[in-house]
Amino acid sequence: MMKRALWQGLVAGTAGVLVMTLSEKAEQRLTGRPGSHVPARTLERLTGMREHPGRQPVPVNLAMHVGQGALLGVLRSVMSHAGLRGPWSSGKFAVVRVTSDQILENATGVGAPPQTWPRGELVVDLLHKTVYAFATGIVADVLAGRSGPGPGQRHATVRTGRQADVAPVPRDQAWGR
Repeated sequence: MMKRALWQGLVAGTAGVLVMTLSEKAEQRLTGRPGSHVPARTLERLTGMREHPGRQPVPVNLAMHVGQGALLGVLRSVMSHAGLRGPWSSGKFAVVRVTSDQILENATGVGAPPQTWPRGELVVDLLHKTVYAFATGIVADVLAGRSGPGPGQRHATVRTGRQADVAPVPRDQAWGR
């Protein structure tokens, strides 16, 4: 299962980045907002690359933008394989996506905590990260669905709701087997 989750997650995350990028470009055309160079600056700091003042190199920006999204897609794929699928799970994953950005950007000194941002910038960022999370989730759920229900979904079919007297699914039916 882990090999499937890895390649499916990379596919799902890359698809999510593509959809997010298209939504960003459409929004930028409408609002006139310039592109962000925070991904490039973050990658430069994380890797010790030479930093560039002003406008950042497009390949570095794309490497961070696509790379981070593709790698995080693996986590969403693992969620799907475990049985955490659908909009509820994609909503939870949106928080993970924003948190990942914030950890990297704040730890490197490139970014500031979101609560300090102008509200308009915060709304736009959250919108695009949510687009990424839901697009990634759709692809991850479809790919994982080919393997049937995950252990959590199988457990839920025993009896509706969270019940203390319902035993776990047998070990041989768990996703780690």
